[in-house]
Amino acid sequence: MTPRRADQDTRVNLLDAAEKIFATKGYAAVGINEVLSSVGVPKGSFYHYFASKDAFGEAVIGHYFEHYLLEIDQIMGRPDASWAQRLMAYWENWRSTQSLDECQGRCLAVKLGAEVADMSEPMRLALKTGTTGVVDRLEKAVAGGAADGSLTLRGEARAMAGSLYELWLGASVMAKVHRSITPMDHATATTRQLLGL
Repeated sequence: MTPRRADQDTRVNLLDAAEKIFATKGYAAVGINEVLSSVGVPKGSFYHYFASKDAFGEAVIGHYFEHYLLEIDQIMGRPDASWAQRLMAYWENWRSTQSLDECQGRCLAVKLGAEVADMSEPMRLALKTGTTGVVDRLEKAVAGGAADGSLTLRGEARAMAGSLYELWLGASVMAKVHRSITPMDHATATTRQLLGL
């Protein structure tokens, strides 16, 4: 393995490890040493990979959304299903992943959104870019469902997509607070009602 490839692999391992740790503990509560030791990287080499903890946080968020958007594309890319079915499959996937670990979930937008938005402008912008990518995909699905007749759209597809995403983010926060899947059950029912399903 070339040194450059080894550096890239180590960088990805650090991002993967931090994604899991941040999803559990948040950003501020996690020290760099915790992430480094979780993948066996020496303490002194962090700055070889990242300029600062904030740059690292920004990279973790970008890494998370890169994979998450691919996951959405896979769910939404089923040609055998109507757009409404694809949307509901996405929400069901969200519900199942956010119900993990006593409803602590794995979504960094849920976990870090409020925490880092006022703390770091680069991380806020990384979250904004990632969440915009989610809403872009939801808008395409809502518009597709209106076109194929599998859902009822009242208003603009973009506004509906944004409202649905906001609904599910809020439901995920409340699921964490109550340690219960019930808020996401309510979000499912509201989603169905809003889309005329």
